[in-house]
Amino acid sequence: MTSIGFALAAVTAALFLLGPSARAAPLEAYGRLPSTEQVAISPNGQLLALVTTDGDKRVIIVQRVADRATVRAFAVGATKVREINWAGPDHLLLTTSATLSTPMQLTAAWQEWYFGLDINVKTGLQRQLLQGVPNSLNTLSQFPTPRVIDGKPYAFVEGTLFEDNTGRLALFKVDLETGKTTLAAAKTHDTIDWLVDANGEPLAEADFDAPGSLWTLKINHGGHWFAAKSMTTGISHPEILGLGRDGRAILLSDSQGDDLVVRELDPDAQDWSAPIEVQQDIDLIFAPSAGGLIGAHALVGDEDHYTFYTPADQVFWNALAKAYPGQRVTYVSASADRTQIVVLVDSPTEGPAYALVDRATHRATWIATAYDAVKVGDVSPVQPVSYKAKDGLALTGYLTLPTGKPPKNLPLIVFPHGGPAVRDTLGFDWWAQAMASRGYAVLQVNYRGSNGFGGAFLSAGFGEWGRKMQTDLSDGVRYLAAQGTIDPKRVCIVGASYGGYAALAGATLDPGVYRCAVDVSGISDMRRFVAWSKTQSDVSSQRYWDRFVGADGPTDPRLVAISPAAHAADADAPILLIHGKDDTVVPFEQSLIMADALKKAGKPYEFVVLNNEDHWLSRGETRLEMLEATMAFVEKNNPPQ
Repeated sequence: MTSIGFALAAVTAALFLLGPSARAAPLEAYGRLPSTEQVAISPNGQLLALVTTDGDKRVIIVQRVADRATVRAFAVGATKVREINWAGPDHLLLTTSATLSTPMQLTAAWQEWYFGLDINVKTGLQRQLLQGVPNSLNTLSQFPTPRVIDGKPYAFVEGTLFEDNTGRLALFKVDLETGKTTLAAAKTHDTIDWLVDANGEPLAEADFDAPGSLWTLKINHGGHWFAAKSMTTGISHPEILGLGRDGRAILLSDSQGDDLVVRELDPDAQDWSAPIEVQQDIDLIFAPSAGGLIGAHALVGDEDHYTFYTPADQVFWNALAKAYPGQRVTYVSASADRTQIVVLVDSPTEGPAYALVDRATHRATWIATAYDAVKVGDVSPVQPVSYKAKDGLALTGYLTLPTGKPPKNLPLIVFPHGGPAVRDTLGFDWWAQAMASRGYAVLQVNYRGSNGFGGAFLSAGFGEWGRKMQTDLSDGVRYLAAQGTIDPKRVCIVGASYGGYAALAGATLDPGVYRCAVDVSGISDMRRFVAWSKTQSDVSSQRYWDRFVGADGPTDPRLVAISPAAHAADADAPILLIHGKDDTVVPFEQSLIMADALKKAGKPYEFVVLNNEDHWLSRGETRLEMLEATMAFVEKNNPPQ
């Protein structure tokens, strides 16, 4: 019997015969869209759905598991596919998005709208979810929830229902065989979410009265809704996460001190359970058919920890992960009986690839690599780093080293992540790998305020924008310089979103560290941004922003102190501004403001506009344009040799 991983190893061993590349792969090998973006297996384990690209245009491919023959192929072009999910054995649900304007005064006039598409892979018929439903938009507020009821596939979709010329959240039930759509639930204007049970009945509803910060959970008992939990909340409120481990309990997030935890509430119980998981940087795994919780994945330090609530699942996963020593194995998708499991295996020498594991035979077969054009020898080594900030706080991060160069006196690119309440992880990062391929060491720091290191570490970032969150980065530069790894006179900073803000702050608020800065879609004027964000989000989000940036509102003078545009005259390094015109997260005007401030101050800068691009660099053409502009600017101002 072949052990797990043998079949995949045989494929990759063949690649080794080619030997390492004579020179680094071109930037487009890293910078265009992944050749395979997503993979999902059907509930019966017979079909695989793949979101593939040629680097720019997307194609949905459906293959038979038995022989990998293509059953269907659907070209979707530049459409942004956010999720694929199966509803029964024959229906594939696609969630897509587009940046659009609307004359309706529902929320922002220009925003990212989400849409649902049902593909019948047996007939090839495609239907847009909520299309033509009276008094409703065809847009989604959540990913569709699939259910199979009496053998028939359905999708439950949260959308907008209009009554008396006002819109409110509603839950719709879509019969995927006929396309018939009915209203499943529509409650008060305070309703923010629903949960559907395994039989397709609305089970729970969450309401939030924003002005009073009152959150209420209601449960459906035979058509009668009653309030099971109600509380006044602070910055955050509980959220419905899905069905619990028994397939009928309500799974919820809740605050406990500085941390968020996961609890269960039995529909017949008086109170919810003790915490079953700590939610900081945790991914919950649900059964693909009934929808109940089957496991959880947490990143503890640099180690992936998977907990499965069935002993047999845990034993199997432990054996699977053990079969790939030194590689990161991530759960992606599974059949309903979990005998077929799709995993993403991230090799430190070859990059990420998808594999299908057969639980019965303990065999793994290769599905597709994530980046076809990145070959063996094109992946630079990544190693964990740890050091202490100036105030003594322990920090961790990752250092990507250029292949073929000794780790001494290297030029460095500091590459802070966005968020800021997310984190970097050990493994393949297309952007970091691209920069390292040009001869640079790349430092990614999980600065204070990053998620995944406990609530205390997250809250340590509150009020530290442009302050200790910034010096956490430059403390990393000083640490690597003291080790002799990098040349402190040859350092640039590159980042996107919050990372873009950090790049601007590095050149204006933390002088003497960087030779150049590249800001992709970052914030330059904090007062303007906080004022704008308050028009786009709910009360709890506004409180979160006030706490994180350390201000009492958009007029707080402390925001000027941490606004790079207000300190453009202090810029001590040339700056490259890159921004997508379709950005709905950080307005394009933030880069216009910074460009105008730098121009008035007589400081060197360049400005690249990405047409038809959003905040997430979702288009292959403009993603590559960003990367090429970034590296040309860095190489001009901080040559790798």
